[in-house]
Amino acid sequence: MDGWRDPLQALQAYETWLGRQPLSPRTRGEYLRWVRMFCAWLREGADEHALGADPLVDLAARDYAARDFKRFLKSERALGPASVNLALAAIDHLYRQLGLGRANVRRESLPAAAPRALSRDEQRALLRAAERAGARDRALVVLMLFAGLRIGESVALDVDDVTISARKGVVTIRSGKGDAYREVALNALVRAVLEECIKEREGRVPDGEAALFVSLKGTRISPRAADSAIRRVAGDAGLELSAHVLRHTCLTNLVRQGEDLVMVAEIAGHVRIETTRRYSLPSKADRQAAMERMDVEF
Repeated sequence: MDGWRDPLQALQAYETWLGRQPLSPRTRGEYLRWVRMFCAWLREGADEHALGADPLVDLAARDYAARDFKRFLKSERALGPASVNLALAAIDHLYRQLGLGRANVRRESLPAAAPRALSRDEQRALLRAAERAGARDRALVVLMLFAGLRIGESVALDVDDVTISARKGVVTIRSGKGDAYREVALNALVRAVLEECIKEREGRVPDGEAALFVSLKGTRISPRAADSAIRRVAGDAGLELSAHVLRHTCLTNLVRQGEDLVMVAEIAGHVRIETTRRYSLPSKADRQAAMERMDVEF
């Protein structure tokens, strides 16, 4: 690559620039890892004749390099679609720093899969762990698992947003995703757990605090704190999950018990029915079970 820009110098400049970008530490680390691999590949393995010009300067050579690197990742490294697409996103970030824009390379198609949902055994283990938790954390777990709220919607609830009677109950989401209003019915378990949570918060919450879910200081908890609380309960059950998995599980349960997709979309607060339809897709466990059921006596 005589006369071309040294990829290692480009890498050093990118690393300095990357440190100033508003990215999470994890994203920053992933981008740097893939850009390092790309620059090493350019320096050692790229075909200069196929590229025609400097891929760190010329637009056409940029595209050829990105496409060849994609083939390298698939054939030589045997990487899957998600990893290849992450690598291409990192390369785009490098070219953004170089002022060359996004490379013209097709992304890999990702296989359609249902969002992660807990199995029945995992749900049972989680609920038993929730029984051992405090009233607030138990209510967070049960509400998200049986009402399908988003974590932000859950922590935004006020006590007055929960209406419970002897035979029915409803929770009101006043500003969901897209600032949408909706009401979600509560089953008997959720009603009982929320009543316990509301009773437990009385006497330790300062006057004027309307929040349903509060911290030890008596103030509204943040989505991050709520997610951490749910993770702790899950850890006690031997599970590793985020709060959002509980919402996925609720919606998956509704779809698989045969509820109408339009109704499930309304419960979830989905604008597009296609978003809800994802929950009807088979999981890896479903595909495995299907193949196990296939048998021929011989």
